[in-house]
Amino acid sequence: MTHDHDLVLRPTAAQTEAALNPPPGRTGGDLVVETLAALGTTTVFGLPGQHALGMFDALRRSDLRYIGLRVENNAGFAADAYGRITGEAAPLLLSTGPGALTSLPALQEAAAASAPVLAIASQIPTAGLGGGRHGYLHELPDQSASFRGVVKSVHTVRTQSQIPSAIEAAWKSALSAPHGPVWVEIPQDVLLAETLIPVVTGGDAFPEDLPPRPELTAVAADLLSKAVRPAIIAGGGVVRADASGKLKQLAEVLKAPVVTTPGGKGAFPWKHPLSLQSWLEDRHTTDFLEDADVLLVVGSGLGELSSNYHTFKPRGRVVQIEADLGKLESNHPALGIHADARLALQALLETVEERTDDSAPDRVRTLLAKVADRIASQELTLEQQLLASIRTALPTDSPSFWDMTILAYWAWSAFDAKGPGRMHSAQGAGGLGYAFPAALGAAVADPTAPVLAVSGDGGALYSIAELATAKQYDLPVTWLIVDDGGYGILREYMTDAFGEATGTELVRPDYVALAESFGVPGVRTTPETLTADLAKSLATPGPSVVVLPALLRMFAPTHLPT
Repeated sequence: MTHDHDLVLRPTAAQTEAALNPPPGRTGGDLVVETLAALGTTTVFGLPGQHALGMFDALRRSDLRYIGLRVENNAGFAADAYGRITGEAAPLLLSTGPGALTSLPALQEAAAASAPVLAIASQIPTAGLGGGRHGYLHELPDQSASFRGVVKSVHTVRTQSQIPSAIEAAWKSALSAPHGPVWVEIPQDVLLAETLIPVVTGGDAFPEDLPPRPELTAVAADLLSKAVRPAIIAGGGVVRADASGKLKQLAEVLKAPVVTTPGGKGAFPWKHPLSLQSWLEDRHTTDFLEDADVLLVVGSGLGELSSNYHTFKPRGRVVQIEADLGKLESNHPALGIHADARLALQALLETVEERTDDSAPDRVRTLLAKVADRIASQELTLEQQLLASIRTALPTDSPSFWDMTILAYWAWSAFDAKGPGRMHSAQGAGGLGYAFPAALGAAVADPTAPVLAVSGDGGALYSIAELATAKQYDLPVTWLIVDDGGYGILREYMTDAFGEATGTELVRPDYVALAESFGVPGVRTTPETLTADLAKSLATPGPSVVVLPALLRMFAPTHLPT
């Protein structure tokens, strides 16, 4: 009797010959690059450094495309976006110490947003490992300790023979639900030493599935089928799992209204009769969801932004589908189903009974009218006009990337993404400087459609160096910079809380002239001309910058005591 695990693929004669006589001049760096190629990688991001030169030299002998950015954090944001757009683990090559540590904010965003990033960093020479304080350049007592609380998994290599398996294990970790960043580090001497290990030609690139437990989906299906007022909150897990189609099917079978979180933008059609859109920062929506007798939460931990700043208190039963085990019932008691959103929604589709109550569309229209009236009463015409102008100018199939800026805070609630995976923001970890380098990564992933980045002037200065990257690779990214002379959202928060702001006002450059100094065309626009100027820039090949001087306001919050 033969078992599957007894079957071993035997090498061909050519493979045997190549293994016995590997080409000369290869190093540990080649093993890194060969393993990535064997796993299906075509593109890597990064920034060279002294300890990592073995990896970068090996790129020269490979077919991999290298995209180099000017700051490690920005390279991490670019890899994050590449992973989100392609669904692949995006390799990020880094050097030791300062180079590695500079990537931490980007890796935190990737972790919060479940973006698959495969960070591979160098380490000090093997003789210095172990915290002995030998005084090597870039030495840290324990470099990987800085990353353990941020990434999904850490993989430390000490010999060349460990490289292929360590990278393969990291790759699977990054792509297993929930997706996320992983960390591999390899000592400088291991990367530089010549190797006799055969060329890496194979690798198991398939992550493990995360199916739901059938006894749990059976209970969930029964609850949803018998519900009187079911509702659904769709988070980023729906987008990551490519489960938007199944979500729409289930909502229509259950006749259940759907609201999407900031991370779940585009997971449900904006103008569908069952769409509550994304107005989670609104008390009317909070009341609506609290009134649901069965609330299905898919791919969300119901964190701060998704719960109207933890003021949401569900009164009915909650069913939570979440791939991140630690997020199950982390904020509210629920029937917790640890599973990939796509597989769990499919299981529900196979077992739920169709509901016949047709009252949901009327209830949705009533709620959206209340929201519209609340916003209209605050005289925020400019902000809504700008979002409408951006939506008109941006092609339907183009992705957009938003920094932590007032217009992005509006977009979380009020912008129609026009589909899953077409609107991304830094709301996961909340760091500045995300939009432009992330947009560059998206343009690398798919150069057939122009990409939009939206920043404030404060956030723009975090990533201004990447104008050189945009020009060097001629990437089709239009960067809209809303210039209000400072950290606008912090100015507003501090003024509301303390009566005046401190540390929020900024001296800034002439962004149009600065862009042009990089050889990137720039234009200064107005609210009245934004649609035309943005459409023209997006239609023009290569990078461009559009600067909009404007002082924006946020809509009034509904989570604070009155």
